[in-house]
Amino acid sequence: MNWTEGYASDIEYTAGFYAEQSPSLLNFVCALNGYEPVPLQEGFDYCELGFGRGLTANVLAAANPQGRFYAADFNPAHVGAARDMANKARLGNLTLLEASFEALAQGEVPDLPQFDFITLHGIYTWVTAANQAHIVRFIERYLKPGGIVYVSYNAMPGWAGVLPLQRLLVDYAEGHPERSDTQLRAAGQLVRKMDTLKAGYFSANGGLAARIEMLEKGNPHYLVHEYMHKHWQPLYHADVARDLAAAKLDYAGNAELPLNYPRLYLDEERFAVVESMKTPALRETMKDYFRNTGFRKDVFIRGARRMSPLRQAECLGEVTLYLTRPRNEVQLKLQLPFGEINALPDLYNPVLDALAQRPCTLAELRTLPNLASQPGGSIAQIAVMLVATRQAALTWAGAQQADHAAALRLNQVLANLARFSDEYQILCTPALASGITATHIDLLVYHALQTGAAPGDTDKVVQLVWRAMRDQGRLMRNGEVVVQSDADNLAALAPLVAQTLTQRVPLWRQLRAL
Repeated sequence: MNWTEGYASDIEYTAGFYAEQSPSLLNFVCALNGYEPVPLQEGFDYCELGFGRGLTANVLAAANPQGRFYAADFNPAHVGAARDMANKARLGNLTLLEASFEALAQGEVPDLPQFDFITLHGIYTWVTAANQAHIVRFIERYLKPGGIVYVSYNAMPGWAGVLPLQRLLVDYAEGHPERSDTQLRAAGQLVRKMDTLKAGYFSANGGLAARIEMLEKGNPHYLVHEYMHKHWQPLYHADVARDLAAAKLDYAGNAELPLNYPRLYLDEERFAVVESMKTPALRETMKDYFRNTGFRKDVFIRGARRMSPLRQAECLGEVTLYLTRPRNEVQLKLQLPFGEINALPDLYNPVLDALAQRPCTLAELRTLPNLASQPGGSIAQIAVMLVATRQAALTWAGAQQADHAAALRLNQVLANLARFSDEYQILCTPALASGITATHIDLLVYHALQTGAAPGDTDKVVQLVWRAMRDQGRLMRNGEVVVQSDADNLAALAPLVAQTLTQRVPLWRQLRAL
């Protein structure tokens, strides 16, 4: 039997970090929707299924030393790379397993605990129906009462027009046995040719233009895993909710935080249609039809316990909010999943001014003079919008720990890896019990500081960063023109390094990432 079961495994997945999988954010989703979260102070048990390159598991384990983390993947290349990272960072609270969903579901992996969190990103609609059943069985067997599940997946109806394109890519690959990225590149060329020849399917689906371009220019490590699985099948929310109901799970909310406020993206008539539906699953499905949703980030609870409004306000009040960019760079024109909205300056500016001084809990922000008369949920909504636009980040009460050594070790590993590639664009942030995005240049600056350069010695840092980039064959650009000489590359690089030193480094120190 082929161990891949139709899953493209001959090239590795991308090395992405997904903040939605963090315990703090999952707790926040639950509390935002009125459900009791998981206590984090005394430790917790966490499992990621199908961890890919393992970056999320490594970062979360390093940022949450009080947690006990497990992660499983059936691809030995993924497991080997993730273990190498964990070993270099000496993460004693992370166990990485090479195991199939079937072996996990049947209890063949010894000594697994009951978990407070089980997460899986993108996997559910990439695997066979049998493996979906194994995932549900694993959750049924190992999730604690009150535990939280995060499952993101390709969703309908947003993928409806793309199904024939994906089928064409898979069928082409079946008939041209090569490595997956080679198959994808050739199939992409065929698709472009058919589009040029005005094949009826492409002419009738004008929305395919962006996907055709992505097939030509996108990262093949992402595209192979997005399109080239034989059992790939987008699902409606109702399908996933029904599957997980077999493990006694109830839908709690959306990890795409602004989508928990449907009145922001549905007018009164559409909202009334959604609310007229008799079941939660059908209400969510109706929202997806209105938005033409193509990807969902669902949060479920086993044994959902409703909080009273007073308890919910107290619970949300314990959340701490941090600014993640300089105050003068924060924008009140918010780009959200459903479009652009303009934040009200009278509400947002007092919050931003307070956060510019120091991190604040939502309870503290509620007491600001301009906000004291606002409804209780207003501060939580402001936090949601700032987090969704990556201008702020939150952490849950009890998630922060005094021991930051593991996070600093992992960041040194990540910065060192930046000397060889730009794959790992993240830093572990203990203050957030999560991670924060860092560019390739940011990580090279971090590495320069770790190897002896002083933050005030911009010229030396620029020289070290350029040396690492030159060794990788990476050159700066002036518009569309590639800069060739050392002197011109150093001149182009200098303002970017200076920006990292003056703006990012102080933020890293505040977040205890450096």
